[in-house]
Amino acid sequence: MGSSSNPDDRRLGRAFYDRPTIRVARDLLGRTIHVRGPGPERAVRIVEVEAYVANDPASHTFRGRTDRNRSMFATPGTLYVYRIHQVVCANLVTRRGQAVLLRAGIPLNAVIGNPSGPGRLCRYLGVTREDDGVDTTRSSRVYLTRGPPTARGVRVLASPRIGISQAIDRRLRYSIQGDPWVSRPRPTPGFT
Repeated sequence: MGSSSNPDDRRLGRAFYDRPTIRVARDLLGRTIHVRGPGPERAVRIVEVEAYVANDPASHTFRGRTDRNRSMFATPGTLYVYRIHQVVCANLVTRRGQAVLLRAGIPLNAVIGNPSGPGRLCRYLGVTREDDGVDTTRSSRVYLTRGPPTARGVRVLASPRIGISQAIDRRLRYSIQGDPWVSRPRPTPGFT
């Protein structure tokens, strides 16, 4: 990736991810993820994420390191990609054993598809299991940029995570209120 003359398109570096997971999760909203591969580059502006923190029974790392979750113990900014129910989902590692699940985004190019929901988002972007362990701070295939500024007055909702069976009451799902690309069930404005 060459240098950009637009400061809003700068790649997110290691320091962005090496912070408390909840803060990174909220700060990922409005950022752009790019994936280069066969065909045109695909990109979305992130509108929904979920945080998986230390000592979190819903996290894949709760019982320790395994072959499956080894990327969750890599350096901040590493992509952790796993398969569940015939789809793949992608997380960005923050601190050791912690990560942010990417749930939905706004399409930024002419690629046809629906990036609303973690499996659909990966399918839309072309993220596969082979991307597990990619360092997004250095990769030319998968990387994140600051993206365009988030509009003033945008409200971030914090609501319970979905699709899990443990720690379901924790409000670690973050989304941009009213954005039509946020996955269902959409959080209600009562959560902040």
